[in-house]
Amino acid sequence: MSEPRSSEGTTRRLPVIEKADDKADDKADDKADEKTGGNAGGNNGGRTVGREPDQSASAADYDPLPALDDENGDEKRFWSARRVPAGILAALLLAGTGLVLYDVAAVRADRPAMAWRRSLARELAERPLDDPWVLAGASVAVLLGLWLLLLAATPGLRDLLPMRRVHPRVRAGLHREAAALALRDRAMEVSGVQSVRVRAGRGRVDVRAVSHFRELDEVRADLDVALADGIRGLGLARPPALSVHVRRPGRKG
Repeated sequence: MSEPRSSEGTTRRLPVIEKADDKADDKADDKADEKTGGNAGGNNGGRTVGREPDQSASAADYDPLPALDDENGDEKRFWSARRVPAGILAALLLAGTGLVLYDVAAVRADRPAMAWRRSLARELAERPLDDPWVLAGASVAVLLGLWLLLLAATPGLRDLLPMRRVHPRVRAGLHREAAALALRDRAMEVSGVQSVRVRAGRGRVDVRAVSHFRELDEVRADLDVALADGIRGLGLARPPALSVHVRRPGRKG
């Protein structure tokens, strides 16, 4: 409700704010502060209870950068060309096939077969299937075949992390060592960090830092923020999780 307008020669009485509600709020705040203060004291004291006083660990959660509208952000891993296994297999097959063809051609030319082929044919004809040498050869062949199938079915290149696609025709990747080095530089910028070791995996980044001053929880919180921002800045298609461990330097001597 609005007050009626008064004449120019009169004075208006200002509203008075009651302090009873403020006092009640202050009392409630004091009680809440006492409770939280007791809990905080328990937490500060609890740093030495349940875990070592010189170590602090955390697993930070963060939101990755959004993908482009025309990309789903789920880039697949790079496939390895498998040049070394393919080259070795091709060389062995070429040597064996060439040797067999040469021996067959020699037999067709009325020349005796090679001694190794006659010996191999005799051994295969005379040895039973449960012979240890036959079983060993079959096991080696099976293992070799499974290894080749595994190479053909897996992408490989575990050290190369796919990045988010910015341009439709450009696909980029980042080596895990380069990602670890970039995150290590970001971690060293945090105040209180004396040394840090970063291991970047495909699914998680493991950070182990040594702090020589400041509270460990404060250093760990700053590392969470800095490293989470660093991971977002890497532009990876599948940002890894972050695990941070902070401890005090060991005593000398």
